[in-house]
Amino acid sequence: MLAYIARRLLLVIPTLLGILLVNFLIVQAAPGGPVERMIAQIQGQDQGGVMSRIGAAGGGDTASTGGPSAGGGESSQQSAYRGAQGLDPALIADIEKLYGFDKPAHERFLQMLGNYLVFDFGESFFRDATVIDLLLEKMPVSISLGLWSTLLIYLISIPLGVAKAVRHGSRFDVWTSSAIIIGYAIPGFLFAILLIVLFAGGNYLQWFPLRGLTSPEFDQLTFGQQVLDYFWHLALPVTALTIGGFATLTMLTKNSFLDEINKQYVVTARAKGVSERNILYRHIFRNAMLLIISGFPAALIGIFFTGSFLIEVVFSLDGLGLLGFEATINRDYPVMFGTLYLFTLVGLILKIVSDVTYMLVDPRIDFEGRS
Repeated sequence: MLAYIARRLLLVIPTLLGILLVNFLIVQAAPGGPVERMIAQIQGQDQGGVMSRIGAAGGGDTASTGGPSAGGGESSQQSAYRGAQGLDPALIADIEKLYGFDKPAHERFLQMLGNYLVFDFGESFFRDATVIDLLLEKMPVSISLGLWSTLLIYLISIPLGVAKAVRHGSRFDVWTSSAIIIGYAIPGFLFAILLIVLFAGGNYLQWFPLRGLTSPEFDQLTFGQQVLDYFWHLALPVTALTIGGFATLTMLTKNSFLDEINKQYVVTARAKGVSERNILYRHIFRNAMLLIISGFPAALIGIFFTGSFLIEVVFSLDGLGLLGFEATINRDYPVMFGTLYLFTLVGLILKIVSDVTYMLVDPRIDFEGRS
């Protein structure tokens, strides 16, 4: 078991390296970038503020990040960026140095890897904060949404899926399947808008707040009131995430249990007089749950870091989903690559945790026997 875990941990290194390399190469081919954005600001109305920022940067060196860069002499620098015609080549060089693009792409990639090994992700191009500080600032929103929605999805889906499998073909199965299909067909952000219209002062009731994770007077509340205020603000966004997420897991649980119920060992157990309850929870459960457990890491990562973006926008929650979207739009490469590195690393580690959980659920699985 320990040898298998060690091998999987070693495989994390080339996998992570490959993902970073592919995304770095894609960024090199993508048009636009922070240098082009700075040039556009200089050519526009914000010239004074931009020039002061370049002057403040002075001769400072910026941590290397991904992104397109010009090379060569002054003439090539002058024509390498769209909209740079007419600007002083020395100014273009200063802008490149400001963002760390004065080095060749391979040097920037190697420097980025070296910094990431010690979890130094640099500073955001367009926010006056380090990437780590930005992640820590946005993390509470995404963790709140992801943690409670994932917990609710599993608490609802697994018992409901088991009940549907045991009552397969009954009215309960048909009616719950209809409700699940309707819930799955409605996108989460549309359901979020519906909840706002119905319960957040849209046109009907005003039971829940429209935005934010806490109230403005949160610090003045007692601990019990803070807990109630926290869940009061989370009620609608977590409900919107849960409705769209539990349908797939419910049907997966049902089908997994149905597949096990029809196997020969269940027929043999019934013939021996074993009660249906013991058959279900002592024999079928651990075999059927293996398929459910296998999807847990992907579901967790998806809900934490990607699935909540539109929900964050609808409910005005400033979390990691919104941060990643804005970083991509603004070509904020330190934030883009820093979050990619962290999320990929966490995802790979959780995949290993999933394999270990297999063994805890079913001790018959032998990792040491794998070649």
